[in-house]
Amino acid sequence: MNVLDVIKITALTATLFNFALTLLVLGKDWKSALSRVYCLWGLCLTLWNLGVFYLSQDISGAEAFRWAKMLQIGVIFLPVTMFHLCAIILPSERLRKVVPALYLIHLGFALSVFLNWFIVGVRRIDVGYWSIPGPAFFWYCNFHVLVSTGLMYVLYSRQKTAPEMQRKRIRSLLWAIIGLWTFGTNDLLPILGHDTYPFTHIKFFPLGSLAAVFYVVIIGYSVLQHRLLDFNVILSRFAAQFVRLILMMIIGFTLLLIASRVKPEQFSVYSFCAALVTLFVSALAASLLFPKFFGKGSDKLERRLLGDHFEYHARVEAFIAALPGFSEAEYLLPELQGLLVGTVKARSFQILLLDDTSRAFMLFHAYPAQPGAAEDWQIGTPIFKYFQETHAKFLLCNLLYDTNHESSVQRQAREQIKDFEPEFCFPFYAGSDVVGLLLLGPKSTGDLYTPYDLRLLTELSSSLCQALNQIRLRYQLQVAHEQDLLGRMSRGLAHDLNNLLTPVQTLLQLLQDPSLKRETINELLPMGLRNLDTVRAYVSEALFFSANAKLNGKRGLLNDAVREAVALVKAPAETKGISISFQDGHEASVEMDTVLIKRLVSNLLSNAVDASPGGSKIDVELTLLPKTELSRDWYRLKVIDRGEGISPENLQRVFTPYFTTKNTGDGKRGFGLGLAIARKIVHLHGGNLSIASKVKKGTTVQVDLPSRINSSHETAPAPHERALGMAAA
Repeated sequence: MNVLDVIKITALTATLFNFALTLLVLGKDWKSALSRVYCLWGLCLTLWNLGVFYLSQDISGAEAFRWAKMLQIGVIFLPVTMFHLCAIILPSERLRKVVPALYLIHLGFALSVFLNWFIVGVRRIDVGYWSIPGPAFFWYCNFHVLVSTGLMYVLYSRQKTAPEMQRKRIRSLLWAIIGLWTFGTNDLLPILGHDTYPFTHIKFFPLGSLAAVFYVVIIGYSVLQHRLLDFNVILSRFAAQFVRLILMMIIGFTLLLIASRVKPEQFSVYSFCAALVTLFVSALAASLLFPKFFGKGSDKLERRLLGDHFEYHARVEAFIAALPGFSEAEYLLPELQGLLVGTVKARSFQILLLDDTSRAFMLFHAYPAQPGAAEDWQIGTPIFKYFQETHAKFLLCNLLYDTNHESSVQRQAREQIKDFEPEFCFPFYAGSDVVGLLLLGPKSTGDLYTPYDLRLLTELSSSLCQALNQIRLRYQLQVAHEQDLLGRMSRGLAHDLNNLLTPVQTLLQLLQDPSLKRETINELLPMGLRNLDTVRAYVSEALFFSANAKLNGKRGLLNDAVREAVALVKAPAETKGISISFQDGHEASVEMDTVLIKRLVSNLLSNAVDASPGGSKIDVELTLLPKTELSRDWYRLKVIDRGEGISPENLQRVFTPYFTTKNTGDGKRGFGLGLAIARKIVHLHGGNLSIASKVKKGTTVQVDLPSRINSSHETAPAPHERALGMAAA
């Protein structure tokens, strides 16, 4: 493979790579001014490399002259489009003002190409056709040196004081301009009449197209990682895959190029291109079919080259999708903080909710944690008024983002929240009313938020508002349920105590009658004493259910505790002809409060005896569950009766305090606290209690207990319960 073949392949590769990257960037946001400028710049670079490809072909002089003109059109507009890109990226109003004049001047140079003033012909050398300069060409060269040097000076000066992320973008562009300036100057030598390098006998070799191939890497790093184009081009998974393939192709292309120069007789254009295509197809197939094929090693280099921006969109979208699943604020807020601080890189954020009672915004959550609230932010204050009047999706708080259309209310709203030092303020709407605010601080990297950031954060704040409203409504329902429960409990308590104390009151009234016979007193007194004992038991159970009971947990055999409970219930069961069978295949050594466990089992057995018909059987089974935790075992206790069962309607209410259907049994009406107390005992031990029942087929009560009580199982009030209570008031 000769030198001309190498030039053809290099130029064609540069054309394809640059054209593909141009389409990728333009497809991200074709409405953006900077995207369109970049597209123009990429087309100029593509036209230049396409011209080099055709000028290295075996064509006529007239056709070569036409392609040389097309090549020069691309070359002429390269510096001005690069200048325009930099003017928008920095951004610099001073540079932007110069752009129209530069375009006008370069249009003049482009017109001179068609008038044969820029180049006057072509000549053929060893590496293909090369242009013969005209008078306008030398004017262009001087002007190009002036513009490029000034632009490099501006970029170099700006990167010294720019934030870290912007500094990387500027340096990438600076290196790109230096590279094109250097290699482009190399390709000027034949135009200036030098077929060898000055002061040497080394033959000229064109490097511009080769530089353009590697320029794909530089501009890909600058554009795709650092969101060059109007801060709207974010590295998606597809774009990340594209850049990976391009990097692999360029590495393969470079190695093939070196190999072809070492052993040129072993390479042909066909073998070179076939090897390059084979590499591309193999890499593409491996990445699609075997994504974890290269699973070893660190991805530090890849993350440095490609950045982590392609994960950004996915993380935020995944969090937004998961928001409806959060039922408690204490679980939601750590996840939100991880997203805003870890992914978005926000230095701080605050959430304020509106207290419907005081009609003021109260601090709900802050990062970093900070004392204080916003009690003076009443309805009618500027921040509230601004969102009520405009229904805006956010308020810009940093004047770097927007200073053109600032109203007096907007300015006052900014002033009101300045102590929090936010960049943006996002409202929480409930219908048309503002019920909260999300204040977002600047990025810890020093970068500004991009329009893409803003779109994601606006969507996030809207979804976050819905999630917090759902939590607030759930809290309101919980409060209403607790109030209803208290009402039913008080009614049940009053009814039962009244029934129990009425006979006692009657007895005391009769005792006031001196003519009352002793036989009557002896007949009524046991009933009164029995009722008072029942009242004491009733109050004792009520106190146990309402108090924050603590366990006296010690290691013991659950088997023995169950046997003792069975013995306690055996007498009333035998009076009805009911047999109780206890089966235990394993010794269950558990950490437990033995007294409470006996009370639990005896309560369940008493319920089973009351529900079972005479002559039936109650089965008690104790089994070891399959191991799911390394640190402890789980045991399952079942109490199975063959009684009347529980209807589906009552099954949903059996754990409600003071709900009972027990009008028969041992002669006493139940208090409706037995199952509620049983479940509390099980929860104190870190276990679970469930009931399955079918009418006319019996009931199965299932208790799962761990062998060791988890110390973290004790429940504590949710840290944000008070704030939600204020918001829900």
